[in-house]
Amino acid sequence: MSIRIARIRDTELDVAEHLAAVEGAWVGAVTSFVGTVRANDPDARSEVVALEYSAHPDAEATLHDIVIGAIGDRRAAVAVSHRVGRLAVGDAAVVIAVGTAHRDDAFQICRTLIEEIKRGLPVWKKQWTDDGEAAWKGIGG
Repeated sequence: MSIRIARIRDTELDVAEHLAAVEGAWVGAVTSFVGTVRANDPDARSEVVALEYSAHPDAEATLHDIVIGAIGDRRAAVAVSHRVGRLAVGDAAVVIAVGTAHRDDAFQICRTLIEEIKRGLPVWKKQWTDDGEAAWKGIGG
């Protein structure tokens, strides 16, 4: 198991950095996921213009634990980051890259990571809409 990146950061996320971090001579498959801020939310009355993420001080340690759980006993290289602060529509909020010897493990680990991040990472978001409304969303939201 190799956790190359597991961090919470307040600066722009670099997809290329994450992909490069999981390279290796033994890696035969790389999967990635990029979660971006979108302009629509079925629960919002108008268009979303920004999200503001905040994280618990232990969020990075929790992210590390999520990666360990997702990898299990498989050989994998993982790079994952979640952004905090105010993000505009189109900005990357989450970037995941997974390198494994075979594609099935890479897909499974990547899918598990994003599902567990959504379910259990202590990060909250405040969603801003073009009518000036703001709504808080919690873990799993």
